[in-house]
Amino acid sequence: MYVAVKGGEAAIANAHALLADRRRGDRSVPALRLDQIVEQLALGVDRVMSEGSLYDRELAALAIVQARGDMIEAIFLVRAYRTTLPRFGYTKAIDTGAMLVERRVSATYKDLPGGQLLGPTFDYTHRLLDPELAAGGDVAEPLQRASEAEAMQRVSAILAREGLIEPDGDMPQDHVPGDITREPLEFPMARDIRLQALSRGDEGFLLALGYSTQRGYARNHPFVGEVRIGEVELELDVPELPFAVPLGSVRVTECQMVNQFKGSAKAPPQFTRGYGLVFGQSERKAMAMALCDRALRASEFGEDVVAAAQDEEFVISHSDNVQATGFVEHLKLPHYVDFQAELDLVRRMRAEHDARENAGKAEEKREAAE
Repeated sequence: MYVAVKGGEAAIANAHALLADRRRGDRSVPALRLDQIVEQLALGVDRVMSEGSLYDRELAALAIVQARGDMIEAIFLVRAYRTTLPRFGYTKAIDTGAMLVERRVSATYKDLPGGQLLGPTFDYTHRLLDPELAAGGDVAEPLQRASEAEAMQRVSAILAREGLIEPDGDMPQDHVPGDITREPLEFPMARDIRLQALSRGDEGFLLALGYSTQRGYARNHPFVGEVRIGEVELELDVPELPFAVPLGSVRVTECQMVNQFKGSAKAPPQFTRGYGLVFGQSERKAMAMALCDRALRASEFGEDVVAAAQDEEFVISHSDNVQATGFVEHLKLPHYVDFQAELDLVRRMRAEHDARENAGKAEEKREAAE
């Protein structure tokens, strides 16, 4: 039970003023500009956009500043703003096969059609702090080469030609994708709904669950079939026009995990898929999402559900960091009535316990005197 807190307006106003002061920090230090955050803290901006379900770099940067760098608070701010926006319709499904690729790696084929593109990655850095960054020195321009924009074949298509991987699946013409931002979650979920929830789920939570599947809690042996990062075009069908209207492009990260499957009565031995897709550059999140997606398909393949990562209701119900934050942090709200009730109960229980203990000691003394 909650009770209203009265007479606190002045204290709350002062707390807001102090928050603004701490957010600004030392006035002799130049204030952060949004373009600095967008350009130099791009991966943090991408995470806020992805888990906030809103592709807008400047708004994500503003949320990071307003939240003093607290990513979950920034995600909360972006989601709250998102609810105020009008909705004009749904774009067509993006074609990641036509992506303008910036980074593309595969752990399954060394020499794959289109080649491997390392792109901007921490994978080969030494993880040593670089003091030169603190000095703000000039950075050399990267080497570039001219290349033609061409579609890169997916690694899964190579396996599909041999019939060694499950079919990708065709979307039924009359299928209307669900929308978790407008409809309450219901279990069990269709896979498209589940992927939506995973895509905006907390990166740390999904990473931990994905890690658990590699340590034996789901018994899947994954290979990164492919991770690709790049720009994809968005198109919108307009009823008055006979063609789709291009709206622009967004950067996304896509991961396809390839998992061994020993087969069942309905399917032969083959590889199966785990899929991840997120806004911006976030391959760790996309890989964790793909691991969780495959683990959550256990029932679909007739596998025993024995681990937390395979429990759909557990994973989806606890993956949303905004909901989790709200429930945990609500414990700071006044619970005076509840606590007083429990305090009274504990006092009565303690009094009864002490009375029994005193009675027992008195009985022991009488027996000793006899």
